[in-house]
Amino acid sequence: MFKGFFLFIFIFSLASLCFGLDWISIHEMADALSPAEIEKLLESNQDISEGLYLSGLVYLNRHKEFEAKEAFKAMLEKDPQSVEAQWGLAEVLRRDKDIEASGKMLNKVIEADPQFWPAYITLAYLKYTQADFDGAVRLALKVRSQGRKRVDLSNYTRSYLIFAGAKGMIASTGGPFSKLINGTQVLPNLKKAEKLQPDSVAVLFGLGSFYFLAPGIAGGSIEKAIYYLERAVEEDPLFADAYVRLAQVYKAKEDIAKYRHYLDKAKEVDPENELLQDEKTGMCKFNCVTVKE
Repeated sequence: MFKGFFLFIFIFSLASLCFGLDWISIHEMADALSPAEIEKLLESNQDISEGLYLSGLVYLNRHKEFEAKEAFKAMLEKDPQSVEAQWGLAEVLRRDKDIEASGKMLNKVIEADPQFWPAYITLAYLKYTQADFDGAVRLALKVRSQGRKRVDLSNYTRSYLIFAGAKGMIASTGGPFSKLINGTQVLPNLKKAEKLQPDSVAVLFGLGSFYFLAPGIAGGSIEKAIYYLERAVEEDPLFADAYVRLAQVYKAKEDIAKYRHYLDKAKEVDPENELLQDEKTGMCKFNCVTVKE
């Protein structure tokens, strides 16, 4: 595998001299490589920006934000104008809950390269966190409108997920008409995301959340919620959001032992997680309501 991988990077290196990084292909390759493979690559190719970007993306996928930050910083040392590296640092800042700094950097990235679509997805997540659900919808639609060929698979899939999640929040806080118009758009978009990446933890979490939060008449199902959310934490044991949702599911089932177990898991992974804080404070900003079967 490594022989073909090194050839792939070599071709990227030659292309980048004239055209910059092929970020779509690098994002898609990152989804298939392990940090160990990236580290082995970097041992022999310390000066390849593509390798640094790949390593940063893989570290992000594995929730290793410090290592990702170091890779993106190394890229900026080689090219201070790199939009890919600036986006990577903005994504790290978002995960570190520094919303203001992340937003400023993302706006700079988009101004420098209006067609760097990962920046729009990260900004959409920020909008969602700030409860600007209409803003999240607009950004998600902008990415989706580019079509699959102009966006990497993961971020294209996320455009459906963010759209669905934001529409669900708009429906939950609106009246009957809003629930009809916005709520009915949630599951179809989640299913489109599932068709694109059926094993994505983000997709599994989105479906699990829908089946937990939706009323039975709209397709809600506690058992389906458990199925998808347990798959999510099995695929990614560091996914705090899924642990919180699982805790809420078991709270709805009045299984307090499992409720506490999964809340503790979320706290262990990310004590500042937004859904965790939402549940602990009882503010229910992001739908921490309980439901009955």
